[in-house]
Amino acid sequence: MAVEFLTDEQAAQYGAFYEVPSRAELERYFFLDDADREAVQAKRRSHNRLGFAVQLTSVRFLGRFMPDPRQVPAEVAEQLEIADASCLKLYGERDGTARTHAGEIQEAGGWRDFAEVREELVVWLDARAWTTGDGPKALFDAAAGWLREGRVLLPGASRLARLVGTVREAANQRLWDTLYELLNTGQRAVLDSLLMVPPGERVSELDRLRRGPVRVSGPQMKWALQRAEEIAHLGMGDLDVSAIPPRRLAELSRYGVDGKASLLRRHGDSRRLATLLATTVYLTTRAVDDALDLLEVLIATKLLAKAERETVKEKMKTLPRVERASAKLATAFQVVFDTTSELVDTDTGEVTGPQVESFEAMWERIEAVVPRHELAAAIAALFELTPPLDSDADETWRSMLVGRFGTVRPFLKLLVQVVDFGATPEGVPVLTALKSLPDLMGRKKVGPAEIDTGLLVGSWRRLVLSAPHLEPGTVDWKAYTFCVLEQLHRMLRSKQVFAKNSSKWGDPRAKLLDGEAWEQARPTVLASLGLPGEAGEHLAARAALLDGTYREVASRLPDNAQIVFDDDGRLHFAALEPEPEPVSLLDLRAAVNAMLPRVDLPEVLLEVFSWTGADRAFTSVTGGEARLKDLHVTIAALLVAHGCNVGYTPVIGGVDALKYGRLSHVDQTYLRLATYRAANATLIEHQASIGLARAWGGGLVASVDGMRFVVPVPSVYARPNPKYFGRRGGATWLNMIYRAGLGGKVVAGTPRDSLYVLDVLYDRDGGRRPEMIVTDTASYSDIVFGLLTLAGFAYAPQLADLPDQKMWRIDRTADYGAFQEAARGRVDLARIERHWEDILRIIGSVHTGAVRAYDVIRMLSRDGRPTPLGDAIAHYGRIAKSLHILRLADEPGYRRQIKVQANLQEGRHALARKIFHGRAGQLYQRYQDGLEDQIGALGLVLNALVLFNTRYMDAVVAQLRADGFDVRDEDVARLSPFVRHHVNMLGRYSFQLPELPGGLRPLRDLSAADET
Repeated sequence: MAVEFLTDEQAAQYGAFYEVPSRAELERYFFLDDADREAVQAKRRSHNRLGFAVQLTSVRFLGRFMPDPRQVPAEVAEQLEIADASCLKLYGERDGTARTHAGEIQEAGGWRDFAEVREELVVWLDARAWTTGDGPKALFDAAAGWLREGRVLLPGASRLARLVGTVREAANQRLWDTLYELLNTGQRAVLDSLLMVPPGERVSELDRLRRGPVRVSGPQMKWALQRAEEIAHLGMGDLDVSAIPPRRLAELSRYGVDGKASLLRRHGDSRRLATLLATTVYLTTRAVDDALDLLEVLIATKLLAKAERETVKEKMKTLPRVERASAKLATAFQVVFDTTSELVDTDTGEVTGPQVESFEAMWERIEAVVPRHELAAAIAALFELTPPLDSDADETWRSMLVGRFGTVRPFLKLLVQVVDFGATPEGVPVLTALKSLPDLMGRKKVGPAEIDTGLLVGSWRRLVLSAPHLEPGTVDWKAYTFCVLEQLHRMLRSKQVFAKNSSKWGDPRAKLLDGEAWEQARPTVLASLGLPGEAGEHLAARAALLDGTYREVASRLPDNAQIVFDDDGRLHFAALEPEPEPVSLLDLRAAVNAMLPRVDLPEVLLEVFSWTGADRAFTSVTGGEARLKDLHVTIAALLVAHGCNVGYTPVIGGVDALKYGRLSHVDQTYLRLATYRAANATLIEHQASIGLARAWGGGLVASVDGMRFVVPVPSVYARPNPKYFGRRGGATWLNMIYRAGLGGKVVAGTPRDSLYVLDVLYDRDGGRRPEMIVTDTASYSDIVFGLLTLAGFAYAPQLADLPDQKMWRIDRTADYGAFQEAARGRVDLARIERHWEDILRIIGSVHTGAVRAYDVIRMLSRDGRPTPLGDAIAHYGRIAKSLHILRLADEPGYRRQIKVQANLQEGRHALARKIFHGRAGQLYQRYQDGLEDQIGALGLVLNALVLFNTRYMDAVVAQLRADGFDVRDEDVARLSPFVRHHVNMLGRYSFQLPELPGGLRPLRDLSAADET
């Protein structure tokens, strides 16, 4: 039946009081205004008045009249200010009273019957199911919300569930049919052939094409391009699938990428071929993404960086010879200077002539200390071992790079054939040169007229045009190839060269809101961000704020012992003294830690699931509903396996839910980034409802920082950094927290956090939008300051290099006292105003999700320098940056708030390390999806443990207060949920949740804990 997606518990909770309403819900739905009170008071007896009030308010909250109104929670009666709520048990004893009252309330309140809006709901459900692909439970909840908002009485659970199931199935079938009908007979045959296993092979063609490159090498690059070419030749990327909502297409492709070929074969024609079409459309661009990811790593780490490293090694080997030769030359020339220079007596002014009068005499003096043949050998050695005077610092490693042409030879022709490159005007010369390279390869003679000599910057000009081995009138085309590839690498990163058939490496300019789309979005964006359409008054107000803040802070400097200025006018802060911890806080912290119940990590997950229902966020990638008994147990086991990095072995058990086959099936079918994020959203929402979490601030201040992981297996998605990863590659989990984790992103290596911080903020898993963002110095840049300020965030980076930071002013003539030298930069308001419309379009495109902030930041900079538009945004950011520094200087509490939030991030990362203890805390994932999925599991386990700790700490604090313990609000605010002493994360695990009659396990006794 279509209602199988509702469990008995969910059906019982539908339209019923299954938990006490929150304070906000009580105030919103159960408050009686004057008209309500007049209707209530018209009833004769107290129990009828209370019953009528209960029905009146309950229908607002539940969307239906309760079968037995006497089952309302006591808190509701209290909200209605009834002195004796026990009289409610008399309500409805006379047949028809409750029904009559319900009729009155329905008529007066304009509540409609479900039958009146059924067809309207079907249209709404169909549109939502078609565009979002939400599961039946999500659609069921959305439909119930839609009915309540429209003041429609809810139908029975089975009736609504059947309607939801029917509409959803019809939307899915329409999706499959629409895609199926795009295919001709030949294309259907091609797609079906992907599920076949060729003779002599062990995997299907689909399995083979789904696997991306893992090793960083020239042959692997060739293979990656061949894979992209093979997928493109399937021809599915040419089909017009624009009529399909992108989210639905993405969900189908995810199923095709992750699902087993054997499972796909079982589906009917329309669903099977629709899934394969969506998968190949996705793989068409993904394969190009993979190839360009590999190219970027190959050039950066195996060619450029490796050539530089080996050049340094060679220099170290030749250093003794250079030193000896240099010493001999220095000794010889010292003799030359001593014997041929006139000497002046500083006391008498007498001038004495040179010690020698002839060239031969000078040589006699030289050869007395360095024989002529040794001097000639020293000169020859220096010519051999050192670059020419007109060379640059890069010539040595570039000449070594030319010797690595064998690495790039296999794939150069394929690169320009497979990738459909485009370029901005600045990138056109490089792209033209790239496309000409295949015609130059293998030729014995290439003339200067056949290359673009304008690209030969620095030492490349000598290496290409004047290499010693060249015949007159020829060039070194291998050196020219590397010159072009070096510039291609730089321009790909800055998006001046892009790939039209790639998603990740495409042109961000094409994604910016423009024309009619921008005109439609503009009013909403400006209203949402609080930005004006014209910049004049806004910038004048910002200028006045900056000027006034300088003067206020400068006026308080005589009383401010926290800052000093050095002789150069640079600003320095005194060390921030640790905030003292009073005895009351130490006692409270010890008491809370002692009373937390001891528990195994799997039980934490199961108990949190029982509170929140977060396990229901894990839906099948097939789109069907779970028909597995004890699925929550299997999910908890997999979260432990991945989140603790221990694999399946420690969690396998004898029950069906913990057998290997079940674990493997659920892992492949239910666990993915989208379901991790949905489950996290549930945990974040539940965390916010706990009183203790609200005492901690409710998420108005958040921080973003990176956690590093070594990736010891070959992977394109890991990058080297000896400081963090030793000789291995690694990845960074850039995550945002307040106490709970709000979201995160896995990035390769250790790039500057500033490139990703805005994407992390906009791509939250859940929780309220934070107001202030704390980061470390690595996340800072003037452009990021500008973008975050435009987006409505108060940006508060820790500035470790504060004395080197330039402060900015607008009025050159203003006297800011001690800040006069520090405020040596000038913000150009006219530049900001000239670019204001484009600035709005940039931040509007980021705000609406049309383009990634990462791509925008790359686009706004070229070779480390901002573009004119980027410079305008940087100038806007410098106002906020200067205000931030002034506040740091003036408010020690502000500095302390930033430090406290940063310490919380460190505490959360320390807890994450303890959870992720298996296999030395290293990530053994080769692909980006695998990295994201495993970090997603860790993030979910971490949030579940923080929620568990928060709820039990809240219960402990309440118990301590009831027992008369000295609990102060200021001490409660300084408690941390990142404690782990009471949680066992090691060993073989048990997945049996004990009975919890009161909803929570008993707290440990404080006195007994003190004794132990």
